[in-house]
Amino acid sequence: MGAKTVNKLAVPEATLHYEVTGSGPVLLLIAGGGTDAGVFSGMVGQLAAEYTVVTYDPRGNSRSRYDADATDECVEQSAADALALIDAVSGGEPAYVFGSSSGAITGLELITRWPDRVRMLVAHEPPCTEILPDADDARAFFDEVYDTYRNDGLMAADVVFMMGTGMDDDAMPPMEDLLPEYRELAERMQANAANFYEHKLLPFTRYQPDLDALKRVSDRIVPAAGLESYANLPGRPIAVIADHVGWPVVMFPGGHGGYSSHPAPFATHLAHLLKTDTV
Repeated sequence: MGAKTVNKLAVPEATLHYEVTGSGPVLLLIAGGGTDAGVFSGMVGQLAAEYTVVTYDPRGNSRSRYDADATDECVEQSAADALALIDAVSGGEPAYVFGSSSGAITGLELITRWPDRVRMLVAHEPPCTEILPDADDARAFFDEVYDTYRNDGLMAADVVFMMGTGMDDDAMPPMEDLLPEYRELAERMQANAANFYEHKLLPFTRYQPDLDALKRVSDRIVPAAGLESYANLPGRPIAVIADHVGWPVVMFPGGHGGYSSHPAPFATHLAHLLKTDTV
């Protein structure tokens, strides 16, 4: 594994913090929600033995600061950020991409708009709930989370969000029980929470993927979900996408954040999929 380099990349209205480790084909890992590059730290070393692993803080999160005041997220811009990172690192070659949660939505938009730049996309539980048969209920739930944040604050919104998405079991231990590096990550995520609820939650969950466009590149899409979470709200949309593109959902260890809770088996499973170059 090569040494990690820490870099900055200027993109429209923001500057992205990104990290590069290892050598070989480029593998871009896209974090979701209010998380950042640090959520993949448990997997990077293992994956970097065979890949140039690129992780980054999505715009507005942690060390990827907006250049001006925050505005509501645009999924197209999020995908353009991912493309800019691929172009900066890959030397013109298409990249492998893994995205989870809203990071998977970014990946879906990326492969839809720039299919020639993605060698394979592993889309892990994208919460694009507008494609669900009960989309009205899902939309109402995320509206409730947003309204709770605006009216009652972060802690109340966290409770509604975690319980309604089945992620209440994924809560971190108390801050004082965490190792220093994980404490720093948890503190960054806490600091990102307001921006997530204010500017990212509704734009991403309202995203409607172009299912016909995805079907045209179905040989390069791996629909994925957590073994412990696929039946919950964030995991359910990938089953609809899988049915449309004609592939089964590939199950990964753990839940919605399995890459963090089960990093070694998760990385092993991901590396195995990438070697196939098709499902």
